Amino acid sequence: MEKYHIAVVEDEPLFAKQLEEYIRRYEKERGKKINITFFSDGEDIVENYSGTYDMILMDIQMLFMDGMTAAQRIRSLDHEVIIMFITNRLDYAVRGYEVDAMDYVVKPVEYFAFSQKLDKAFDRMKKPDEVYVSVATEAGVLKLKTSEIYYIESQGHYARYRTVRGDFVSRAALKGLESELQGYGFFRCSKGFLVNMANVDGLLGGECIVCGEKIPVSRSVRKEFMELLMRYMDS
Repeated sequence: MEKYHIAVVEDEPLFAKQLEEYIRRYEKERGKKINITFFSDGEDIVENYSGTYDMILMDIQMLFMDGMTAAQRIRSLDHEVIIMFITNRLDYAVRGYEVDAMDYVVKPVEYFAFSQKLDKAFDRMKKPDEVYVSVATEAGVLKLKTSEIYYIESQGHYARYRTVRGDFVSRAALKGLESELQGYGFFRCSKGFLVNMANVDGLLGGECIVCGEKIPVSRSVRKEFMELLMRYMDS
């Protein structure tokens, strides 16, 4: 059974407890396996954000960091997580569109309405065949789809991820990333580069073309690279 991870960010203990009871009831009724992590303030979830959550239930009005600010920080790292706001004011809920919030829950919450919103959220969640990697950056842990990555370049003790969303640098060795991404279409074309074969546009001389950039292909792997590229182009 697939596991899901929900974060509940709520500074009222009684309401946090009610949400936990509702989620456990939903879990039993729908036959799902759900892990719940609780935070009492937006500041707590933003600090060292892990990027492991499928859904975040976020109170908007909190003492140290309000839910809207926390959601903006999270969105800069995680484009996929589903955010659902918890509020007793509809005018706050409307602002959720600024951070692509899926929905909002208005206090006091009735179980039936809440379960319907959870149904909608689970329908929207990432598909099982989508593969994600977590990239630790200075700003926090960024969650990326493998399909978003053009290539990864070794830079000493660091790795630069060239992606659809821009460049990100993380302390990582290319050898370890090669093992981690094995089976997901990545190929070590030279000592310093790991390319996503699905995003390779062609091979010109001793270089492959990825998003308009020329990446060196070592002579020792050129034949294997070309055979793999032909398979991708034919698919």
